[in-house]
Order: sequence, then C-alpha cells, then structure tokens
Amino acid sequence: MKVRRIASVALVAGLVLAACGSDDDGGDASSSSESPSGSEAPAGTGGEASGDCVVGVSWNNYQEERWAKWDEPALKDAIEAGGGTYISNDAKSSSETQASNLENLISQGANVLVVLAQDGTAIKPAVASSIEQGVPVIAYDRLIEDENALYISFDNVRVGEMEAEAVLSVVDSGNFVIIKGNSADANADFLREGYVNAGVPPVGENSDTITIVGESYTDNWDPAIAQTTMEQYLTANNNEVDAVLSENDGMAGGVIAALEAQGLAGQIPVSGQDGDQAALNRIALGTQTVSVWKDARELGTTAGEAAVALCANPDPASVSGTAPFTTPESGVDMASILLEPIPITQDNLNVVLDAGWTDEATVCEGVESGTVDVCP
Repeated sequence: MKVRRIASVALVAGLVLAACGSDDDGGDASSSSESPSGSEAPAGTGGEASGDCVVGVSWNNYQEERWAKWDEPALKDAIEAGGGTYISNDAKSSSETQASNLENLISQGANVLVVLAQDGTAIKPAVASSIEQGVPVIAYDRLIEDENALYISFDNVRVGEMEAEAVLSVVDSGNFVIIKGNSADANADFLREGYVNAGVPPVGENSDTITIVGESYTDNWDPAIAQTTMEQYLTANNNEVDAVLSENDGMAGGVIAALEAQGLAGQIPVSGQDGDQAALNRIALGTQTVSVWKDARELGTTAGEAAVALCANPDPASVSGTAPFTTPESGVDMASILLEPIPITQDNLNVVLDAGWTDEATVCEGVESGTVDVCP
C-alpha cells in the first residue's frame, strides 16, 4: 500500500461550533434537525446554492460531537476562504438516506461532494453516479473504493499501530479484548491491520504471549454497544482480561464504564483515538492509556482546500499533495492524502493543550493535583 503521510501542519485555533438549521426527519439538505443529544444539525444548510464552486457535504451522522465541533467549521472556513459556498445534509446513520442525499446536494447546485460514508460499500453506486454527472467526490475520513474519487483521511493503519504500541508498552502478554468499529467502515479493518503490524495476533489467531479472548465489530461505533460487549467478555472470562484494544474514544468510554463496574478501571490498559475531550480527561485520570489524536481541524481544512481545487480541475490526482493509494480489499488505485496522527498519553498531554484542542480544566477535572505534569 503506497501512501503519502503528511506531517501535522500549523494548527487552527479558535474555531467556532457549527451553526444550527431547521427541523428535518429525512436528511434533506434544505432542512436540518436538533439531535436527541443536543447536537445541532449541519451549518450551511438552506435553499438552493449559487456560485461557481458549491461544495456539498454529506455527513453520515451529525450527532457525533467531533463533526460539529471540529470537522465542519474547518471544512466550511477553508471552502469559503477559497471563494466557495458550503451546503450540507445529514444521513442520520442511514445508508439509504445518504444515497439520496448526494442527489439532493447536486440538485441544490453542488459541483463537488465531500462524503463521510455511513457504509463505504453501499454508497458506491451513488458516488459513481455523481462522478458520471461531472461532480467530483472526496471520500472524507472513511474510504469509498472508487478510482475516480479522492480519498482524504488520516493514516488509519498507523493509528492502529499507535494504539497497539501504547497498550503493548504497558502489557505485552495475557488475555486481550479487541473492540472494533462498524464493520461497514473500512477504518475498522485498517486499524486492525495496524494492530497486527504492532505485534497483536491476526483475527482468529493467538500467539505465544497474547490470547484474544474476545473480538467483535460494533454497530455505528456505538459506546453503549461497546459497553455491553465488554461486560459480556468480562463475564465470559471471569474478569481475567489484561488489555483492551478499543478502536476509538467513544467505545473506550463504554469499555471503561464496564471495567469500572468491576473495579478494574485504571488496572487494565485501554486504547482509543480521536482526542475526545472525555478521553483526554480519562488519560489524565489513568483509566485510558492512549488516544491517538487526529486533528480534525487539519483534516477539514485539507478537504475544504481540495474541494475548491476540484472545482477548478475535477481530476483528483491534480490536487496538491496527493499520492497513489491502493485499496486493500479490491486493489482499486486512487488518489489520496493521508495525514499523520499523534498518540496522546499522560506523558504528552501538553501537546493538545498547546494546540488549543482542549484546556487544563477539562483535562484535569477530578485529577489529583501533581499526579500528572499538566495538572499542577
């Protein structure tokens, strides 16, 4: 797999939370809704757009904190800085809705699409149709196997390697549990590939030192499902679990809740990714070992700039910074931009503080003074 890894660039600070729209129950780009959790629907939604560069963004599920707080503001700012117009809609975790949402965005005037796929396979026909209509597509954060799309994400195999390396530095043998993400998201398997690269046995195998006592995918990367799954693995193994490789921070929160119920939180290393605020606090508290930070502001900015470039030239390979990428499942050759992540542990929590990603009060909530360098 040939990729180009882009080092982290100067960080964008002070981004605002996404603005709200109006109610919707079907993900239509001309309307939006407030989520049950209180997250608002994508900013920039509204009537038919105008202009020479209209970028339509299809969110798979805008309820997740990250999209509204970090990705969307960076995307929108980069598009508007390049003279473009931003419009969006929300599939609300429905692959069927997302497919129709792409056509809806095009009908509103979008001449470039940025797609955060709910299901990377199910969305392929809609993506192919969009490209056939002359509307280039960026597969954002999650892979969509289409040779004519531009894939922009972090190096997710490397994310998996970093998660496993951090856990293995604490516990390198014993009973391991692996909590994977959504089976329809290629990132779940990229991360698992990274685990193997770092020394964790492949799926269905054990090694002389590591026994996989539980491994499963998690629908929609749902923390509640991850918690239930972890509870079941603890019961099945009489709590004899030595380490947990959780593929993201949300699920790590569910895993740690299950461990807390058994008095095991902080005794068993747990991985995650995304740099969620709660996860960074758990790292300071000692209940989570690592969160591999993928600065979503950098990703959003990169995708927004690429979208504007595609308005001028629809060839993905013409976008600055791209490199060849061959998909692992089908061997599809695509243009890609893969950014470099950063593993955050107790030893370098200052990195996210210095970058303005979080603040001391959030990281240090409930942390005993002096137990962590960043919590005086």
